[in-house]
Amino acid sequence: MRILVAEDDAALRSQIKSALSEEGRAVDTAADGEEAMFLGSTEPYDLVILDIGLPERDGISVLKHWRKNDVKTPVIILTARDGWSDRVDGLDAGADDYLTKPFHMPELSARIRAMLRRQAGRSDPVFEKGTVIFDTRTNRVLKDGMPVSLTAGELAVLSYLLHNVGRSVSRTELSEHIYEYDGDRDSNTIAVFINRLRKKLGPDLIETSRGQGYMIAAD
Repeated sequence: MRILVAEDDAALRSQIKSALSEEGRAVDTAADGEEAMFLGSTEPYDLVILDIGLPERDGISVLKHWRKNDVKTPVIILTARDGWSDRVDGLDAGADDYLTKPFHMPELSARIRAMLRRQAGRSDPVFEKGTVIFDTRTNRVLKDGMPVSLTAGELAVLSYLLHNVGRSVSRTELSEHIYEYDGDRDSNTIAVFINRLRKKLGPDLIETSRGQGYMIAAD
């Protein structure tokens, strides 16, 4: 899953990116509101973490611009501890959740997971499909009750397909959601990941929709 982190504090921005990257997320960053507005308007993010107090253009105006232009990407706003009015303004502008600074990184990660589940129409953090189990809290994958070792790329593809279960996803869409902005988006590599996942998790888990892409069928 691909996330944009818009935060002007370089140390915090780096900390968030590092933590989310370790969880297997593709993370882009923006240091000011103008950059954040451009990236959020042109790139297909699964979620945005948006600081209210950005330079150049504040987070509220960035968020209002996105919503006015029909950008529906879920947004978690970051506010100061005493910034209750910012939280109200942010939610009224279209934010989906908020977090006050300072915060613990596990809480941010938990809020991200919960929001992504809601987008997928789920409440359970554990995805089950046949004999395959994927725990979004730990990125642990089981097949017939036994742990399966997946590479970062394989895990990213599996996670995205499970969060979009029942919908055909093209190679292009997959590459846009598992690679960062400046990453090497080779859609041919997606086929390699799919083949490896079929070998490790069974040939029937991921279906191929000819001319359309890949899909994990809904139960």
